[in-house]
Amino acid sequence: MSQKATSLSKLALQKFKTNFWGVFSFGFLVLCILVAVFCYLIAPDDSQNANQMHVSVHSKRPGFEVMMLTVPSGKANTKSLLHSVFFGKENTDTAIPIQDYQLTANGITIQQYVDGDAEGLSKEFSLSQFPNISRPEQIAEKYIKKQTFILGTDKYGRDLLSRMLVGIRISLSIGFIAVFISLLIGISLGAIAGYYGGKTDAFIMWLINVTWSIPTLLLVIAITLTLGKGFWQVFIAVGLTMWVEVARVVRGQVMGIKQMQYVTAAKALGFNDFRIIKNHIIPNILAPVIVISAANFAAAILIESGLSFLGIGAQPPMPSWGAMIKDHYSYIILGKAYLAIIPGAAIMSLVMAFMLIGNALRDALDVKG
Repeated sequence: MSQKATSLSKLALQKFKTNFWGVFSFGFLVLCILVAVFCYLIAPDDSQNANQMHVSVHSKRPGFEVMMLTVPSGKANTKSLLHSVFFGKENTDTAIPIQDYQLTANGITIQQYVDGDAEGLSKEFSLSQFPNISRPEQIAEKYIKKQTFILGTDKYGRDLLSRMLVGIRISLSIGFIAVFISLLIGISLGAIAGYYGGKTDAFIMWLINVTWSIPTLLLVIAITLTLGKGFWQVFIAVGLTMWVEVARVVRGQVMGIKQMQYVTAAKALGFNDFRIIKNHIIPNILAPVIVISAANFAAAILIESGLSFLGIGAQPPMPSWGAMIKDHYSYIILGKAYLAIIPGAAIMSLVMAFMLIGNALRDALDVKG
């Protein structure tokens, strides 16, 4: 029996490998997960939530370069190295975009950056404001660097690339947690309804039909407003609205499988219902559940983006691709459409990857194919 299962698994894996778009999407998803885990090591702005603002350089084009003077705050970083790697640094230093600077005997005089041909304000900093500095030349060497914004800056002057990289966490997290909640509820209720039937099945189907009759987005908004705005509230709200598809699929599969001979044999051996459902029925219905989970993953990302666009998803300063589109959709007619197109393309790419993986899994796990 185990050899048969193993051979079927290998056959499904071989069929999946022959699907170019499925393998490509899987590789893209693995890359996104790695970026989400180590985003603060990759992002140019490694502060918490990549929220370092430079209003004077807001809405700049991709590839924009500017000199940046960093003025130390003198406060020690209280967070551990591990915390900084996975959650960003507690940045208390002041970064100032500058057009020009001049070294003086007592420190440095800068000319702050302003857009256009106007001259920026001048400001002077003494040597005492820079630790371990004995000569003005060391200020320019150590604290002045040319910074390149690869994807430009948003309307608050934050690095768009860093916000995009950190924002992957929101989309992937909402997918994993919402799908986990939907699987937990959907498999449990679907298996109970399909296995026992009768009034139990009628009640659960009534609950499924009532939930399904309510528009998903409206139901999510209602749950979110009840639980409050926030990161975890969105996860729970989306998960509580996506279980109905899983429950209907599981119910139909269980109703067919419970008539099989091995289930009858398990009942004859005296196994309890929980053991039969857990060990004999659910393992044999995982194929369609995996396929629908991939589709639910994509749907969860779209729902979260929509909620963030409406302002009831992940709250600022936490980066969310949907919130980025909300902040910059008006820039489409102002000649800076990329500020909204870049996060929109990212959402589309991630959703497309999950849909292609779902299609590849459907073909690979189709025993009739």
